[in-house]
Amino acid sequence: MNKVVLMGRLTRDPDVRYTQGDRPLAVARYTLAVNRRFKRDNEPDADFINCVAFGRAGEFAEKYLKKGTKIVVSGRIQTGSYTNKDGMKVYTTDVVIEEQDFAESKAVAAQNMAASVTQPSAPQPSAASSDGFMNIPDGLEEELPFS
Repeated sequence: MNKVVLMGRLTRDPDVRYTQGDRPLAVARYTLAVNRRFKRDNEPDADFINCVAFGRAGEFAEKYLKKGTKIVVSGRIQTGSYTNKDGMKVYTTDVVIEEQDFAESKAVAAQNMAASVTQPSAPQPSAASSDGFMNIPDGLEEELPFS
């Protein structure tokens, strides 16, 4: 089974082109920044996943999606290769989009966009320790039902 489900934000506006012929087909390409659940030292905290949407899904991306939009997508992984102008073989991996939905309301999206414009992003304190487990504050153990 080849099935992928991702949630992330678009890193740029979708690049939409149309095929030639009697029935042009929309082809939208965009990149999703998908946060990693845990971050280890000297590792990135997000993965950047290339996505491609065809037909109506491509038209939807063109009309409604823009840089910073938080979406949930499902689809399948597709690999391929081509030879570039220097004669080198280049391997590609894309998620072919089958479904895409908004992951936040329009009001929340507008609020997040406004906040990111007015305030530089400050580093957030990590709730996870270096071993990947969440730190439990002192004195909280008495309140836990299983302690």
